[in-house]
Amino acid sequence: MKNKKKRDLTKMRTPHTYVIIFMVVIAAWLLTFIVPAGKFSTTEVEYKDANGEVATRTVLEQDTFRYDYPLNKEFVFDKLEDLAGNQTELDELDVAKEDVEGVIKEGESKLSQETLDGINLTDDALYKLYGDKIYDKSEKLHKTAKIWGTDDFNGFGFLNFVFEGLVSGDKYGSAVGIVALILVVGGAFGIIMRTGAIDAGIFAFISKTRGLERLAIPLLFFAFSFGGATFGMAEEVIPFSMVMVPFVIALGYDSIVAVTVTYVASQVGNAASWMSPFSVAVAQGIAGIPVLSGATFRLIMWFVITALSALYLSLYAERIRKNPMKSEVYESDAHFRDQIQKTNEEKKPFLLGHKLILLEMLVVLIWIVWGVTQQGYYIPEIASQFFVMGLVAGIIAVLFKLDEMGWNDIAKSFQSGAADLAGTAIVVGMAKGILLVLGGSDANMPSALNTMLHSVGGLLSGVPAMVGAWAMYVFQSLFNLVVTSNSGQAALTMPIMAPLADLVGVSRQVAVLAYQLGAGFVDAFTPVSASLIGVLGVAHIEWAKWAKFQIKMQGFFFVLGSIFIIIAIAVGLQ
Repeated sequence: MKNKKKRDLTKMRTPHTYVIIFMVVIAAWLLTFIVPAGKFSTTEVEYKDANGEVATRTVLEQDTFRYDYPLNKEFVFDKLEDLAGNQTELDELDVAKEDVEGVIKEGESKLSQETLDGINLTDDALYKLYGDKIYDKSEKLHKTAKIWGTDDFNGFGFLNFVFEGLVSGDKYGSAVGIVALILVVGGAFGIIMRTGAIDAGIFAFISKTRGLERLAIPLLFFAFSFGGATFGMAEEVIPFSMVMVPFVIALGYDSIVAVTVTYVASQVGNAASWMSPFSVAVAQGIAGIPVLSGATFRLIMWFVITALSALYLSLYAERIRKNPMKSEVYESDAHFRDQIQKTNEEKKPFLLGHKLILLEMLVVLIWIVWGVTQQGYYIPEIASQFFVMGLVAGIIAVLFKLDEMGWNDIAKSFQSGAADLAGTAIVVGMAKGILLVLGGSDANMPSALNTMLHSVGGLLSGVPAMVGAWAMYVFQSLFNLVVTSNSGQAALTMPIMAPLADLVGVSRQVAVLAYQLGAGFVDAFTPVSASLIGVLGVAHIEWAKWAKFQIKMQGFFFVLGSIFIIIAIAVGLQ
């Protein structure tokens, strides 16, 4: 009998990112069969933003949670008849008397919430008037997607999560906006890479800075962390990674170091920020505490966490530099190493055209930073700015005859650059689909996610202060696995966590701290983060391989976050 060949478990292939996301989608779908849907009423709150100007945000009202129940037709129909005779109340509700009479005329059997919505008697309005008597509470409803379907045809089905995820949102955010940004930036950098300017510039830099490579990692980490701390840098990292990945690999490291020194560093800055307008300012405004208060504590925290994180990365980077084969992405990095080797062998000179392109890139990057920080530029403007960067670089290359580039080569390079990131753009839509399967992140729409949010709030009430604060941090970290928008997470969680902090005996400032640490660190790990997936796509890293490295770093971040939560309580952070 022949001996069976033993399976080498160390050589098992890691699942493709698409496979992982699909399995998460299935798990999320099954969860909606178990967890009933719930919703909150919402309200507009005003707060002062980081610039001292009054801003508004739609937030949930903590005490208005209710499960999704069928309408109690008999009770509501009786109240409609009373309402029709009360003109004062109709005026307050902005409801026309003839509309109410029209619904009454159709009869109780045809009464539905959709009909009532049509005359401005929304679920929130009725709940405010009559409480949960408007519901038939004999049955809790579940918001579970069908197996297949579209919003326009029989309702959303989870097998259509890719398309629905891709077309969700608008040009200002996930997923449509970020997908468009990724494709435009990919095309722009396709042109820039074709000119050879980046390759030539990298080798010119390295040849003149021999022996100083190790300083690059901590310096870059601090730079990107500062960007995250000051203006919430996230999506903006995607184009920067186009340059940083080949640069870091040319220094002798791997693409994991490149992603960590750019995107992860920006999220470390976000997590420990003292002034980010998209996280700290929004959360503090919703929590009802002075915006940008506690800045001294946070500034110290930012420096300490950034320094320790840079040290953590430097130790990993040095290990990879000494033995590149130890890298989890050694094989996928071959693409970049081959390109670097080819450039090195050809010994391309660093020409005037190359220098002009790099100078033009620097000017556009300064333009972008100025636009984001001073003018409020966001995804549409940033995408357009990078298109200008690529187009001008292409024109310079043609005029200076770099690498024999012609006008058609500009178009072909843009096409191939966008094609290289098409797979990444698809992942962004797929990741958004996970949230859609859970029912979405709208507090005013019934979903399993809202029920889980409410349940956690109930579990934390009455626990000791230290445990409560730490549990808030744990919850915010887990919640960020699904909802990765910093401002969105603040709008959903802070209206519950702020008053909950009062109940458990910790300051609301600590509640904000727990939110920002959880929302920042986990963004560097979760496959639902469109920005992370975009950067991983640039670096040709599968999420599963990234997770093997990042899970250890997340443990490191979690320990740091827990320590600063404890310190904040010990010093009485207010």
